[in-house]
Amino acid sequence: MEIKVLGPGCPRCEATEKNVKEAVAQAGLDVTIEKVTDTMEIARHGVFGTPAVVVDGEVKSVGKIPTKEEIKTWIKK
Repeated sequence: MEIKVLGPGCPRCEATEKNVKEAVAQAGLDVTIEKVTDTMEIARHGVFGTPAVVVDGEVKSVGKIPTKEEIKTWIKK
């Protein structure tokens, strides 16, 4: 599984990345987490608001900080 956190590095993006990492750790899954800050790469995902979270190529969240509980629903097997 691959999770991308899309955002330029603002505090909301950092909080989103932290929640993703903590949710993955709590779930005990082997997941690749990538932070994407390049605006062209973010736009390639069809995302025009940040922060955003993409799980295995599917945009799950845009423009808000998802909770750890919300993230866990996206990553459970």
